[in-house]
Amino acid sequence: MQKITKPVQLFLLIALGFALWFPSVGDEFYVELLINIMIIAIFAMSLDLLVGYTGLVSLGHAAFFGIGAYGLGIFFGEMNQYSIWAALPVSLILTALAAVVIGWISIRTSGIYFIMLTLALAQMFYYYFFESKLYGGDDGMFISTKPDVNFGSIQLLDLGNEHTFYYFTLGILVVVFLFLVMILRAPFGQVITGICANEQRVRSLGYATQRYKLASFVIAGTLAGLAGFLEAAHTGFITPSYLGWHESGNILVVVILGGLGTLYGPIIGAVALVLLEDFLPDITEHWKIVLGMIIVCVVLFLPNGISSLSGKIFRIPSQIMKTILRG
Repeated sequence: MQKITKPVQLFLLIALGFALWFPSVGDEFYVELLINIMIIAIFAMSLDLLVGYTGLVSLGHAAFFGIGAYGLGIFFGEMNQYSIWAALPVSLILTALAAVVIGWISIRTSGIYFIMLTLALAQMFYYYFFESKLYGGDDGMFISTKPDVNFGSIQLLDLGNEHTFYYFTLGILVVVFLFLVMILRAPFGQVITGICANEQRVRSLGYATQRYKLASFVIAGTLAGLAGFLEAAHTGFITPSYLGWHESGNILVVVILGGLGTLYGPIIGAVALVLLEDFLPDITEHWKIVLGMIIVCVVLFLPNGISSLSGKIFRIPSQIMKTILRG
């Protein structure tokens, strides 16, 4: 994987410090906005594993986000009390199974055929939930309460409290980031990045590239399901649009905007896109045109995404400090 330089590490530590401090001074609206950003960041990192590291461009990734959310709603949505230790595994297992099926079919193709196949399979799930009266159809589903985080009879976390849910989501974001860093630095990560660069050469070395691609697909899908679970638990509402190609396109924009193949890029992309979508409507009613122009400019002038600026920005203070110490 791309090495995380010291300036970028400093940037990430400062960002983490800000995230830990913000709820103590921030308005409730912006605390909720940051929860939304963190959930989108987890979703985007899962897609970055697939697109940026394995070289599999998918337009059906939102299916796993939606399945993770519906897994919570279908099995626990009408309960007044349920444990996260039961709810979360159910959502993740359902998502992983869906990822195995879709991945097993899709990885037998490549390029535009892979894109179209993942899109078609994801749309099948979308239309199923859209037309299913059992699960609310196009009206969606409501979830009565947030999951309990208990150890026996001892309550560990009250997720009904917005600040507690904020720190819970932040903790999961950090764990997912570190987990992805770990697997990408492992031999598995070296193989999938090799597949992205030149699959035929990796296959000639004796690696079963189909299995590695399927494993990457399932990991990415399961992490997307985790993001969907958090979104459903946070908002208490699930809609079929979570599974639509539109959602897949939006999260792909987040990854490209932040920077492919970086892991921290999707986090930056999530922050940028959500804040722009919140800020621009106050300036102009044609804010979507402005947003589109900004994205085009980023793609043209920052081909490595916004994340490519972080190292340059934090390199300047470090150079100043070196100059002062030498003087």
